[in-house]
Amino acid sequence: MSWKNMQQTSLADALVVEHKSLSELDDVHNIIFWPEIEQTLSSLYSSVRGAPAYPPLMMFKILILQAWYNLSDEALEKQIARDLMFRRFIDLSLSESVPDHSSIWRFRQLLNTQGLLEPLLEQINTHLERNSIIVSLGSINIIDATVIEAKQSRKRKGRDGNNTQDKDAKYNVKIAADGKRKTTYGFKMHANTDEDGFVKNMTFTPGNVHDSQEFDELLGIDKNKANKRTKIPGQVYADSAYTNKLNDKKLGKQNNKILHRAYRNKSLTQQQKQENKQRSSIRYIVERTFGLLKQHHGLGKARYLGLERNKARAQLIAMSHNLKTGMNIFKKMQRLKDLRDYCVP
Repeated sequence: MSWKNMQQTSLADALVVEHKSLSELDDVHNIIFWPEIEQTLSSLYSSVRGAPAYPPLMMFKILILQAWYNLSDEALEKQIARDLMFRRFIDLSLSESVPDHSSIWRFRQLLNTQGLLEPLLEQINTHLERNSIIVSLGSINIIDATVIEAKQSRKRKGRDGNNTQDKDAKYNVKIAADGKRKTTYGFKMHANTDEDGFVKNMTFTPGNVHDSQEFDELLGIDKNKANKRTKIPGQVYADSAYTNKLNDKKLGKQNNKILHRAYRNKSLTQQQKQENKQRSSIRYIVERTFGLLKQHHGLGKARYLGLERNKARAQLIAMSHNLKTGMNIFKKMQRLKDLRDYCVP
């Protein structure tokens, strides 16, 4: 199966009147080198048999837009058909047909089954680092997890009499800030962010998996060497759920910024309380990131059934969040550069 040739523009494209609203996403092209992303996707649809398919890079950009604007597959298809900015971003001519929602669904599934989503997130972060938007030297790690309600979270009987709850999801029980016990049937997204809120790494699990079980993977620690002295990439901030002797040993005194935990008959010292206050002033960044992902990208509720499909969605949301954050930082950098050039004679 070959790729469709989407390079040619039509007369209709030439007649489009330029407007600033059409170029709102253009800065993404300044911070991402798309040919490298295309190379990563080059193995997809490589068969010479079958009808030509939409280029993988275009389909990947479509999924980024979907995560960016929190659209369903059907709504995304409609939006591409009628939105000039969307067509401009994905390089789709007005004379070309729009991929239907089933094609979008199949491509997302293909990325997941081929194991390309994790490398793509890493590649996007690398591009942001090259453009001095992500600063890796001296970067810190802020780790936490957030609960995502399953699409079908209530116990109901289907037509066949069986429970319709998502079988891959599990119950999560936690004590909320108001002291009340809150139970959610769903999944968990575990994330490692930097001080600017960029998602450096993430995992996705059923809701009953304890936060600390994903600690090593979020930091890139080989579990086979977990009991040995391991080099940690920078300081690690996390809440008291991650406090244990093994993690203390891995991190060492210099990198360990996990909140101190009070135990029965052993309350926190004044110094520990002060350290917790200082660490919490940094640790909140990951909670703010989760808040943005839920408010603007719809992460609070699973869109699909099954862990793998929702994991793919969460990975794409993380990519789109990093691109949006990177684009905003890039714009600020450009404004400062323009101001400096204007002030210096």
